Amino acid sequence: MTQNAARGTLREDDRSDPPPDENVTGAEGGAGEGSGSGGERGGGGGTRTRRGRRLLKWSAAVLALLIAGSAAAGYLYYKRLNDNIDKQPLNLGDNKVAAPTPNAAGQTPLNILLIGSDARDTEENQKLGGARETFGSTPLADVQMLVHLSADRTNMSVISMPRDTLLKIPKCTDPEDGTVYPATQGRVMTNESLGRGGPGCTVATWQELTGIHIDHFLMVDFAGVVSMADAVGGVPVCVDANIRSRTSTGRGSGLKLEKGTTYIKGKQALQWLRTRYGFEDGSDLARAKAQHMYMTALVRQLRENATLSSPNKLRRLAERATEALTVDPGLDTVKKLYDLSVELRKVKPERITMTTMPNRYVGARVEPTEDAEKLFRLVREDIPLDGKGVKPSGKPERSVPSDPAAPDDEIAVQVRNGTRTDTEGAVPGRASAVRSLLEDKGFTAATADTESSLSEQRTVVRYPSAELEGDAHRVAEALGLPESSVERSTEVSGVTLVVGSDWREGTAYRAPEEDDTTPESAQPLNGADDTACMHVDPAFSW
Repeated sequence: MTQNAARGTLREDDRSDPPPDENVTGAEGGAGEGSGSGGERGGGGGTRTRRGRRLLKWSAAVLALLIAGSAAAGYLYYKRLNDNIDKQPLNLGDNKVAAPTPNAAGQTPLNILLIGSDARDTEENQKLGGARETFGSTPLADVQMLVHLSADRTNMSVISMPRDTLLKIPKCTDPEDGTVYPATQGRVMTNESLGRGGPGCTVATWQELTGIHIDHFLMVDFAGVVSMADAVGGVPVCVDANIRSRTSTGRGSGLKLEKGTTYIKGKQALQWLRTRYGFEDGSDLARAKAQHMYMTALVRQLRENATLSSPNKLRRLAERATEALTVDPGLDTVKKLYDLSVELRKVKPERITMTTMPNRYVGARVEPTEDAEKLFRLVREDIPLDGKGVKPSGKPERSVPSDPAAPDDEIAVQVRNGTRTDTEGAVPGRASAVRSLLEDKGFTAATADTESSLSEQRTVVRYPSAELEGDAHRVAEALGLPESSVERSTEVSGVTLVVGSDWREGTAYRAPEEDDTTPESAQPLNGADDTACMHVDPAFSW
């Protein structure tokens, strides 16, 4: 993979922190960790200073000004910006999750994966990142956020996945040299996906875990983060005490802020996004929370006005921003990126909900919980996470799997009894009874597992690989099971129906009432909440 494919941002751990005796500069020290020189305004809750600058909106008019001049000059500059953008394939895995079915108005949701890598493969990023020993190493996708724009463009949901999440990464093929990375045998950290062929493998990993169809990805590097913060004149963030992110051994982002609200930009903005030591419990989960606060504040700033002092400054911003991006072919021009920004801008901050994938600790790592699957389902079904608006009405049309189903009488499906609960034993003969029901419906290749007794809260149909996805959906459809009951799993060898405790009797499945509220374990943050403040660990206060 080329170095361009590895460009990214937002990493802080043993690889990015300098040893204690290193003379720290850039984002890890120097002016960036002082009292806010050049990037901090209104520290400690003061008012934002107004400068005599001309306010320009980021709009088609500004873009036209950026490439103004003769038609030939404008075309050449536009081509130059397009050439700056690095392009990589969207999905490097074998599983192609079907796109959602359009609503009654013909609209479909839009899902974009934002990726930040720890790679620092340019001189500029080396200065900003501070960890010279990481140059040329395998990149890690240390920031992963799924942005879901609703079909009617009224609301937006964002899900962050902690970099330490344990999961199985699917088989991916490097598009540049053809290297095949087999699927991992066990669970590994999700951030390793980027080093297995590029961002398309991170997309494939998300689709495998969530069942959510991803339309695009955007990977941004250090320089892009700094440029965006500079463009809006600073982003307001809040801490509940003075903070300096530096351990006794010299680790930490170097962030130094006074208690209250500070407008950060440049290297300070990068420090905020990378800070782990000093925020709450010092975990990656606390860092994700701080990133959510920053992003919602940035959205509010962008919606007001970008403070740009001159066309030349705007031109430099456009060049640096396009140089910082790696995108899929669907976003490979300035025009396509601009059109995407127009779509995103339709959502008001109060309809934006930032969340973190619900998780539990497994040693020093984390794994998804049952609430995580609930959060994924809400996004798959385009249900607003803010609890507002109207749930899509009527029975949704079932999506069409990429691989069609075989004839019913050729689908081999094993039926297992999962009706056991904490308080009730398994219903005797339940697997055989549902197997008979399938046979009556034409699934003559169905068999029953009469030996095992499982505990499954809801009835599910699991399948191991993409070529059996259509078969699994066909079984669910025939039994009247909701589409959300179909799951891909490496724990089964073929299409497997597990009859859960929600179907202990009868031949007609009645789906339980779904709870469509966002789980509290997702730590939802509303985009209009400008009162959020990061808690500072007293050990890092000054």
